[in-house]
Amino acid sequence: MPSKTPAAQEKTKKGVTADAGAYAIKSSTKNKPVQKKYEDIHFVDSTKPVWGYSLFTEEDVRNFQSGTHYKLYELFGNKQIEVLDTPGTYFAVWAPNATQVNVIGNFNDWNNTAHPLNVRMDNSGIWEGFIPNLLAGEAYKYHIHGFAGIQLDKGDPFAHLWEMRPLTACITWGTYHDWQDATWMQQRKKHNALNAPWSVYEVHLASWMRPDKNDEERYNTYAQITERLVPYVKEMGFTHVELMPVMEHPFDGSWGYQGTGYFAPTSRFGSPQDFAAMIDAFHNAGIGVILDWVPSHFPYDSHGLFMFDGTHTYEYADMRKGYHPDWNSYIFNYARGEVKSFLISSARFWCDRFHIDGIRVDAVSSMLRLDYSRNEGQWEPNIHGGNGNLEAIAFVKDLNETLFRDFPDIQTIAEESTDWPQTSRPTFEGGLGFGMKWMMGWMHDTLDYFKLDPVYRQFHQDKFSFSMMYFYNENFMLPLSHDEVVHGKSPMLYKMPGDEWQKFANLRLLYTYMFTHPGGKLLFMGDEFAATNEWNYKSELQWELLQYVSHGGMKYCIQKLNELYKSEPALYEKQFEQGGFEWGDLSRRSESVITFKRKGNNPQDDVLVILNMTPVVRRDWEVYVHGKQTWKEVFNSNDKDFWGTGDVYNPDVNSELVDEPTQCYKLKVHLPALSAVVLR
Repeated sequence: MPSKTPAAQEKTKKGVTADAGAYAIKSSTKNKPVQKKYEDIHFVDSTKPVWGYSLFTEEDVRNFQSGTHYKLYELFGNKQIEVLDTPGTYFAVWAPNATQVNVIGNFNDWNNTAHPLNVRMDNSGIWEGFIPNLLAGEAYKYHIHGFAGIQLDKGDPFAHLWEMRPLTACITWGTYHDWQDATWMQQRKKHNALNAPWSVYEVHLASWMRPDKNDEERYNTYAQITERLVPYVKEMGFTHVELMPVMEHPFDGSWGYQGTGYFAPTSRFGSPQDFAAMIDAFHNAGIGVILDWVPSHFPYDSHGLFMFDGTHTYEYADMRKGYHPDWNSYIFNYARGEVKSFLISSARFWCDRFHIDGIRVDAVSSMLRLDYSRNEGQWEPNIHGGNGNLEAIAFVKDLNETLFRDFPDIQTIAEESTDWPQTSRPTFEGGLGFGMKWMMGWMHDTLDYFKLDPVYRQFHQDKFSFSMMYFYNENFMLPLSHDEVVHGKSPMLYKMPGDEWQKFANLRLLYTYMFTHPGGKLLFMGDEFAATNEWNYKSELQWELLQYVSHGGMKYCIQKLNELYKSEPALYEKQFEQGGFEWGDLSRRSESVITFKRKGNNPQDDVLVILNMTPVVRRDWEVYVHGKQTWKEVFNSNDKDFWGTGDVYNPDVNSELVDEPTQCYKLKVHLPALSAVVLR
């Protein structure tokens, strides 16, 4: 099919409008009074016949097929346009093995022959067409005559809005939003830099708070979530919020990690415009937004990507590579150019249309390794005889290069659970190109250590200190995520040993260690006030616990730790540099007291951290430091406001010069039981 003429393309650029009208969504079963503004209207050259209109150029097709087209959301899906002065909707879908594709929906009573699309005559497998007078708010699917005569009804992989599950149709809709976050966008480079504080609050939007905590079928809207969540995150002092997958997904129990809509925020909470307004509100509160993104696998729901045109269109055909045994789902074919273009376009879409500040890429290890969760004989080595998925590795590198090229002020974060080398190193140095990587080893070792009865901690100090042996291999983020408080692992509070007071004291001690350890921080919702139940996606957080001083004290402790982290340059300026950390005395194993220093650009900003890992109060504990004589206590996890005893603290720190040539000073510090003291 012929593409637009240059004149028509120029009209497209000039045809952007701020408001092309408002329409109510028409569901396949009921009306939804959601309002719409178009992000753009394409005004087509009136000399062109309707059936000859296409958004694709020959270059678009070549790049799509070669895996180098990263703006596919501007071409595929549904687009509200005008042709021959007639408004309507243009559709485009990739179905390379289809013999016929029709658009079906309310507007034609789901007639699977009424509105056929035309296939491009360039072997691209792209089907497209224009339906006049079809505007925003219409439910639709593609009826596909696929391989070997199979007939399928599929959702649009590029749709921006889907029906509320369990309905499975897409909605003709756009992503226009009148953004009000210009100040944040101009300044976010400093907020998202690696030498800035990174304190991330991980949130599952459905279960953070509900209209009725006992009704899993009811949700707060994006607007209601915004009204409650934004001021809460601001009050708590977190620098960023990370949203568990908001991309459209059919099953609540997947937590969003089994997605069908890679270009659509879930309709559970409202429209794309409502979602954009929420991000706008976070930005205007000075809070960055990170999205969980899942390019590793997708579900087999009949309306989704699996066997899209009757063949393995998006997934590997060889199930040794194409099937994920852990999650009963299917793995993208990273070797296929069209799939690579689809995925990188998805990641770019959220940065472009929704101004997000970073993506956390889920299950990177499963993408990189051919033998991930597979036994011998269940996988085939690559051409070099190794276990690396070479095309997945190339995809990840291209993903990071593209995002950092086009959006240099964001971050990409890998959930990579193995020791894959140079995950967060630039591709030009041989790395995968991520900005940061979750430090899963730190998480496991730290929790194992803190679960121990304090009397045994003296024998396991190496497990505690091991993290710094390899910390500088990557740019690490320390995660205490949702995965640690589900499936019988118990909530954070009940991982701690001892009676009730000791459990709270241990948890405050762990959090203080986390916030003073180098690297970014991530804390899952509910952990900040010591939830007593495991996380349950069907309910909401235990907000009623905040009536108790113990839980309210824990929440206040996290607030003050965030304040400490952001106000002390030594805790973030060199968090990924070897000059930013120095062990103090590690020789007091029998007492289980550990000290370390954090350093910033100015030596006067140095911070000394002393951790007392036992329930024994230690007064006049001697600590030796170099360079500074005067020290002041700036944080004590035993503070009475945190539900500590509040009776062991350091109003003045005694300092004595013991070696003038080296400027070595002996400090005497009072250490509360199971507590951390931070000196500046």
